[in-house]
Amino acid sequence: MGSNIVRRLLRHQHKCVVFDQNPNAVASLANEAESAQSLKDVCEKLSPPRIVWIMLPAGSITEQTVMSLADMLAPGDVIVDGGNSYFKDDIRRAAMLKSRKIHYVDAGVSGGVWGLDRGYCMMMGGDQETIDRLDPIFAALAPGNGDIARTPGRESRDPRIERGYMHCGPSGAGHFVKMVHNGIEYGLMQAYAEGFDILRGAAANGIPEAWRYALDLADIAEVWRRGSVVSSWLLDLSAAALAEDSELREFRGDVEDSGEGRWTVLAAVEEAISAEVITAALYARFRSRHGHTFAEKLLSAMRNKFGGHIERKSNERVPG
Repeated sequence: MGSNIVRRLLRHQHKCVVFDQNPNAVASLANEAESAQSLKDVCEKLSPPRIVWIMLPAGSITEQTVMSLADMLAPGDVIVDGGNSYFKDDIRRAAMLKSRKIHYVDAGVSGGVWGLDRGYCMMMGGDQETIDRLDPIFAALAPGNGDIARTPGRESRDPRIERGYMHCGPSGAGHFVKMVHNGIEYGLMQAYAEGFDILRGAAANGIPEAWRYALDLADIAEVWRRGSVVSSWLLDLSAAALAEDSELREFRGDVEDSGEGRWTVLAAVEEAISAEVITAALYARFRSRHGHTFAEKLLSAMRNKFGGHIERKSNERVPG
């Protein structure tokens, strides 16, 4: 995802210096962007005021990288965390960096492995001045208006929203909105997965013969894509996976969670908000690691299609 963000920025004539602990990741961009050998090298090759965008898994690696950059950057520079960090960590980091006059932006980024061509939907937190300063970067990464019909009544509102990016509020707000976005995603995916499992189950021997249906799941997914009220990009991806193999034999059904679903449920608890669907979808992912259904195979297939997520090997430890 990070390499495609770089490629999309390069298409819009932005200068990029790239670094990754994995030299193969840097080498893949060698003919497109300037490479660096370390974070320090990145900072030295960028012209002040510098903008350093990090795309790393939430947790200690992001924390360590932000802290390292804090010692390398100068007042007026900006750190953008485009990963899926916990919003409370953003609040703390922004306060720490503010004391050094370094700006911090938390950017929730949705688009997965398709973002290079489709663009990235982005939700940002941070101070208004910094967000406005980085607008050319966000505009380059965003999908743009495309062919989506305009929502009636939006004529006087911020046009950037319709291009696929928004300033959500102060530090942490961007990742908070992205967190809930991913929690909703859990629920939507679970509903599709369970629905197709029910359709598939209609062919089972235990079903009364009068309504024992051998249904073509790939065709059902395809017809629902065309004019149905449940059409969506997730359904598009499900249709593609089922067309490739209606039994999804490539997948076991081990469905991971990368943190945002847990944090969304935690936020619901802290706000005393009922969130039955998202909570149940999260628990279904936990259960999937101890026995598998067709529904969980479809969840794995959807995650693979939109984000390139690969099921863990059976002997790998489950986080959490």
